[in-house]
Amino acid sequence: MHSRTLGRTGRTVSVIGLGTWQLGADWGDVSESDALDVLGASVESGVTFFDTADVYGDGRSEKIISTFRAANPDVPLTVATKMGRRLDQVPSNYVRENFIAWTDRSRRNLGVDTLDLVQLHCPPSAVYDDDAVYDALDELVQNGAIASYGVSVEEAQQALTAIARPGVATVQIILNAFRLKPLDEVLPAAQRAGVGIIARVPLASGLLSGKYTTDTTFAENDHRTYNRQGEAFDQGETFSGVDFEQGVRAAQEFAAAVPDGVTVPQAALAWIAEQPGVSTVIPGARNVEQAKANAAAGDVELEEGLDSEVVRIYDEYFRAAVHPRW
Repeated sequence: MHSRTLGRTGRTVSVIGLGTWQLGADWGDVSESDALDVLGASVESGVTFFDTADVYGDGRSEKIISTFRAANPDVPLTVATKMGRRLDQVPSNYVRENFIAWTDRSRRNLGVDTLDLVQLHCPPSAVYDDDAVYDALDELVQNGAIASYGVSVEEAQQALTAIARPGVATVQIILNAFRLKPLDEVLPAAQRAGVGIIARVPLASGLLSGKYTTDTTFAENDHRTYNRQGEAFDQGETFSGVDFEQGVRAAQEFAAAVPDGVTVPQAALAWIAEQPGVSTVIPGARNVEQAKANAAAGDVELEEGLDSEVVRIYDEYFRAAVHPRW
């Protein structure tokens, strides 16, 4: 497993991390036992970075990570959480008092005095411009409640605004073979500023697993059903905002370009990890097999040629519809 420095946190993390949204049971049922097995398999495979949020299962994901850490106190881990989605998404809710309450709750859930990294959870654009927001976050660092802070964004411009702030350590953004806009400006700006990039939705909500067909269906409580067109939250979080049937066809072409000896999802993850400026990639996993397979992408060396195929597929299927929007 290769490792990178996670931006201004100064921490060294595995290039393949683990996203734990699904461990909150927001994608369908996942038992606590199965969730702990996923965490264990990831760590055994070299993963040292977990990403969670206070709203994943209303804190369930954080608590499961706490249980795992308590049972494995010597395992070196960086755990990033997110805050801001427990109230209505209006700028007036992103204030010092709420930050204190949210971080205190996450500290209890995770069983720590100091949170490794706290990220604003895709707030409204006005929040990124508010000096008082960063003053409050700086105060949390000074008081020892958090070690570092960053942002999770929906749009490239939000990322660029955050990167310009000296206290922002990381930016989490959707980046995958079907979502290339961050390569234009966001990754170069982050590199120049020393800000870490956490790549989320790396498999386009499973499209880049190579397993889906146009007939694939998902459980009623899976966001790939109820948020297909952005009905519940940001459309970009589901299949990276692309049309499902079109995405399946594009994924089939991507699969055809993957070199021998590498699985489709491993190629998709390794391709992201190779992009200059990326600190860590955070696929989710619902079982031990997925966790191990994803982690194996951390030392995959891709052959030349996949880049050009990624761009060709993106130009054919997505650029006109998706690129101008994010």
